[in-house]
Amino acid sequence: MSTGPLLAFRLDRGHPLGLQVEQQVRELIRTRALRVGESLPSTRSLAADLEVSRGVVVGAYAQLAAEGYITLGRGAPPVVAASGRAAERVPELPVARFARATCLPDFGLFPRTDWLATMRASLRRAAGQDFAYGEPLGAAHLRRELVPFLARTRGVVGEPDRTCIFAGSSQALFVLGSILRARGVRQIGVEDPGHRWRTKTIAASGLEVVPVPVDDAGLRVDRIPDVPAVVVSPGHHFPLGVALSPERRRALVEWAAEGDRLVVEHEYDAHFRYDRLSVAALQSLAPEHVAYVGSASALLAPTVRIGWAVLPARLVAPVVDRLFETSLSTSRLTQLALAEFIARGYLDRHLRKSGAVYQRRRAALVAALARHVPDVRVTGGAAGLFLSLALPDSADEAAVLAESRARGVMLDGFDEHALAGHAPGLAFGFSGGPEAALRIRTPVFAEALAAAA
Repeated sequence: MSTGPLLAFRLDRGHPLGLQVEQQVRELIRTRALRVGESLPSTRSLAADLEVSRGVVVGAYAQLAAEGYITLGRGAPPVVAASGRAAERVPELPVARFARATCLPDFGLFPRTDWLATMRASLRRAAGQDFAYGEPLGAAHLRRELVPFLARTRGVVGEPDRTCIFAGSSQALFVLGSILRARGVRQIGVEDPGHRWRTKTIAASGLEVVPVPVDDAGLRVDRIPDVPAVVVSPGHHFPLGVALSPERRRALVEWAAEGDRLVVEHEYDAHFRYDRLSVAALQSLAPEHVAYVGSASALLAPTVRIGWAVLPARLVAPVVDRLFETSLSTSRLTQLALAEFIARGYLDRHLRKSGAVYQRRRAALVAALARHVPDVRVTGGAAGLFLSLALPDSADEAAVLAESRARGVMLDGFDEHALAGHAPGLAFGFSGGPEAALRIRTPVFAEALAAAA
């Protein structure tokens, strides 16, 4: 028996059904035909009403939840979210259908219950002095928990008094760049291609960024120019998805040690590996020449706003001075909550759960791409939160991106993240929605490829 409000939809069986369900529910909410707090039919009921598979409705509801139109809860009917009021006043753009960054986690997986428990527990346990400014390095309790966590999950060699807490990895990169600039450094090597926001952050610190090529084995160490420092993501490169080969890892460490240079190792999603155990962080090979930078953005969510850096001894004092002169530190209450979250084993549990979910989603996307766009080749390693796709050499990357984004499929291009140009390719995120949503998105991407040809 069907339950919930009756929705009179008209579906064209010749076009993607999930997109039509999304659009029509969205329009009912925008026009207030479905009001804030009102229940929607269950996925099973709506699928029966429309005579479509349940997966079609599951994918549509997942996308609407990601956009903030509806709220999903285990064992409860979907309801129109309060944020739908704001959506009613904003003209709908096609890009909103799949609008999200390609290397962010699924925010719906955020462990709200565990996080709330640790916030309460850490607040009850906080001493009076925990409400003061505190040490510029960050809350000692978090640093004591973070060091062993990074050691057992990424092989990082560190001590609490050489570990600093930041408001995300961007602040860490900016502070390290500004310290190098204050010491007379003028240039720094960056992976090319490499994430644009990271390159801009480093440039904003006052350093001139110098491109270093990246190929299937990672950073071309033999092509590093005469610079005193370089930034690299050896575990999982964005956007190519490759890992730095063992030979180049050794060569990069030797390059740093021989010239007393600095390697800034930036990790963002290398905790997620699907084909084998993760290779230890590069920092483990040369702790005095590698600054390891990471954050909670991919592990939990960007809104946590906590990053970290495990530093060579010579950089600790200047980092402390710079933070004392500027921001002191990110929210200490959030730091204490994260410390409790790690201490209770909740972060390990969350990574196991979310990693298994992402592995299934990656497999679903790989299969869907093979079915709908067999000419597009998956490259890079089975890791992280996105797939790297090599386009045919004749493809116009800019045209593919424009056509995809016009249809609401948000991708990143290899060349658009390059300073010196690169062969066409795409970073395709798979972490943000269920397998059903990925199966809906892939034929839309195929349409974009055909239109760009």
